[in-house]
Amino acid sequence: MTSTLPSKDATATPVGSDWRPNPRQIALLEEVRARGAVSVERLALRLNVTMQTVRRDVQRLADAGLLLRFHGGVSLPRTAPSVGAWKERQALRADAKARIARSVVTAIPDGASIMLGNGTTVEAIARELLRRPGLRIITHNLHAAQVLSEHPDCKLHIAGGVLRGRDCALEGDSTVAFLQQFKVDITIQSAMGIDPDGTMRDIDLRELPVAQAMMNQARECWLATDVSKFNQAALAESGRLHHIKRVFTEALPPPPFPALLQEAGVALTIAP
Repeated sequence: MTSTLPSKDATATPVGSDWRPNPRQIALLEEVRARGAVSVERLALRLNVTMQTVRRDVQRLADAGLLLRFHGGVSLPRTAPSVGAWKERQALRADAKARIARSVVTAIPDGASIMLGNGTTVEAIARELLRRPGLRIITHNLHAAQVLSEHPDCKLHIAGGVLRGRDCALEGDSTVAFLQQFKVDITIQSAMGIDPDGTMRDIDLRELPVAQAMMNQARECWLATDVSKFNQAALAESGRLHHIKRVFTEALPPPPFPALLQEAGVALTIAP
């Protein structure tokens, strides 16, 4: 009879002070850092290993304090708000975000009422809105609100709620209730990822009620996102493309998105 001994990977080795992640575990960490939160299934696919291997790696990394586990996935450990991390996100594809922002703001009618969602692309749009007089703006995005506080001719409403340190957005029942008081011409949102089935995604489930409230309170919903977000996975559904009237990006999205947008009757604007 042949006996099969468990591999070193399968051994439940305690994480000691001399333990260091192996190359596969380092690659796993980099994937989580790049995306913010990732499902176990996605990690197994990206690393070309079994789900069992990913679960073992995740357990070891979590025991070492390098990852935070939740049902079905992992994220980075919760830390204090990081100004540096937000500035890194601002700098990522900054030229594309600026082009998208100019394109969006050019399309906004005079005197429109607007709800602004979250993210660095929306913050870039807020910066461009400084050039437009006579607007009414509602937001839960404190980065955008800070930019718009310098506007000499803008009626700005800021939602209350629980502050989320990761991105300085407000969340919770009071945030949703505040947004539901308004009916606006346009809601402008971004997305952390867009699936080929037309699902818009975010890395944080707590953003979902706020995003849905913003879409429900608008006569039109616009999506502003750089082209890298198409086919980018994220855990939480924040909306569907067929609820969107216009999409603004800086280059032609990859297949199947042009056909998907056309079938859904969504106008695609590619920023010059």
